[in-house]
Amino acid sequence: MPRPAQPVIEGIVPVMLTPFDETGHIDFPGVDRLIEWYLGLGCDALFAVAQSSEMQWLSLDERTQLARHVVERVAGRVPVAVSGHISDCLDTQVHELNAMAASGADAVVLVTNHLDPQRQGSKVFLDNLHTLLERLPADVPLGLYECPAPYRRLLSDEELQACIDSQRFIMLKDVSCDLQVVKRRVALAQGSSLRILNANAAIAWDAMQAGAAGFNGVFTNFHPDLYRWLRLHGAQHPLLAQELATFLVLAATTEGMGYPALAKIYHQRIGTFASIRCRVIDYDVRERHWALDAVLDKIVAGTEHFRARIRALDTPQVALPGEPRHGG
Repeated sequence: MPRPAQPVIEGIVPVMLTPFDETGHIDFPGVDRLIEWYLGLGCDALFAVAQSSEMQWLSLDERTQLARHVVERVAGRVPVAVSGHISDCLDTQVHELNAMAASGADAVVLVTNHLDPQRQGSKVFLDNLHTLLERLPADVPLGLYECPAPYRRLLSDEELQACIDSQRFIMLKDVSCDLQVVKRRVALAQGSSLRILNANAAIAWDAMQAGAAGFNGVFTNFHPDLYRWLRLHGAQHPLLAQELATFLVLAATTEGMGYPALAKIYHQRIGTFASIRCRVIDYDVRERHWALDAVLDKIVAGTEHFRARIRALDTPQVALPGEPRHGG
């Protein structure tokens, strides 16, 4: 049988949260509400069972159940990528990744640090990569994720080129946080099936302008529609785009204030989640991060401010400060 066409994963691709109920189990109705919230705000694909999903604190059964649930709920409306391999042992990774592939996801994402867990360098990485490619289903598209935990392992150009040459990879979640690296990777991937998705809000707008295929950062859990507008329409409204990009950078600096609990507080406010319970965080985020709710208030206010300004662009009688009037 001919191999099916590879999906394209690009645009705004949230790293999904995992809601838990007060007993500590996955809250699947909350997962469903979260999916509909993402899709209602125009997200182009979903990345489930990632670090934001607290994958390191989920059992393999929970990871595979969550992946299958997301795939079934999305029902082909957008592509779904899943990660979920958390082990350093190569045989265990093969087992984990094949279990994730069986979820029916459009792509299975390899975590780069697990291919070189002892930081031994490119030879070990490439040897492990080739082993995994031989032992994973040939018809399952793959991705790459420079996950920061347990350590951030960035791909060298040689390693990235090897992945491109394999013709198995369709996405890289780039965590270099370096615009020059993003530009170089975009150039390396040009003409291939691999899409470079920047995950760093500080360079999001610059990376989009430099040819990155999308954004895959954690603040897609607050205002993915603003990143989407920036990607699709920012070039036509440069003054507003620059103001919005600055707001998005500043908002994202709060990631260190108890994320993902911070995002769960937001989703509890809007009715997506019933609980802010996390497995990765074992402390009271409000006690540790003073004025957390006040900070979140400002993020919400800023988000609504920019949404209103964007809506105003569709009203011919309204001109934004510094912007030409429509039709004039």
